[in-house]
Amino acid sequence: MKTVVTPLHQAHNHEHEFEGGRLIPAKDVPARAELVLDAVRARGLGPIVQPLHFGNVPILRVHGAEFVHMLEQAWGRWVAKYGYEVREAFPSAWPAKGMRPSTEDIEAALGTYCFDTATPIVAGTWAAARQAADAALTAAQCVLKGERAAFALTRPPGHHAGADLYGGYCYLNNAAIAAQAMTDLGRRVAILDVDMHHGNGTQSIFYGRDDVLTVSIHGDPAAFYPHFAGFADETGDGAGEGFNLNLPLPSGTAWGGWAPALETALARVLDFAPDILVVPLGVDTYLGDPAGGFRLEGADFKRMGTALAKPGLPTLFTMEGGYRLDTLGPAVADVLTSFEGG
Repeated sequence: MKTVVTPLHQAHNHEHEFEGGRLIPAKDVPARAELVLDAVRARGLGPIVQPLHFGNVPILRVHGAEFVHMLEQAWGRWVAKYGYEVREAFPSAWPAKGMRPSTEDIEAALGTYCFDTATPIVAGTWAAARQAADAALTAAQCVLKGERAAFALTRPPGHHAGADLYGGYCYLNNAAIAAQAMTDLGRRVAILDVDMHHGNGTQSIFYGRDDVLTVSIHGDPAAFYPHFAGFADETGDGAGEGFNLNLPLPSGTAWGGWAPALETALARVLDFAPDILVVPLGVDTYLGDPAGGFRLEGADFKRMGTALAKPGLPTLFTMEGGYRLDTLGPAVADVLTSFEGG
């Protein structure tokens, strides 16, 4: 299995996020990708390659042009207003109900497109997000050429980013961009998100469509981020009715409760009969993850990889969450190597 790395991910290096009304140290740090890469190398998973460059066309098949332009220009506009000494661009206000979105001022633009307080833009954010999308597209190309699986080590992650919004540490939706590119080539694609948190961005992008199946196993949004999406009654809209499946689970869920949800998810995937499976892979389901709430442990990630292999589908993995640094690399490597063994 090839691993596509994004060397520019290190340029997206911020120090802070807001959580619970407090300024806290950032969780999505460059060390995350390096720890996963070290584990992949140590296991001898397969070749390590750098991404090809695909331009903006595949991105614009998923994201709005004005949104992409804002992300590309945001840091320059921030510096023009505040100078370089303010290293992290956060929104300070959001257009709540009855208020009009605006992009004229950079703070207004950030508030218009960002939906949380944990996802700043810094000098290297656009370059890193842009290359993460290329990594997903490169991994997709591997699968399209006949390889059984490929792993896009994407940082920043992507599954919270919608067509015209960012948040949850995500700026461009890497999995959705790859899925759309494969759909454009006539492939039937299913997305199975196993991150601790609901992939609200992925759901919203495909919610009205029947050509891409979206399935997610995640913490119940009544208690977990992103709070406003991921409920079981969200099944699709219009032509997409029945092509979105959410499997929310309560806090404290361990393998005994998580595994049946995976069985249900895989049964729906097989019923859809896709040509290719895309797995946004988050391991923040690990017991003790600082952004988590589930209780999966080491051997459970091996079981997960084996189960994901059972349908026998060509599979693209993208890297999403996982913030317990001492277990992050081994957990990802356990999923991928067990998939290969399965």
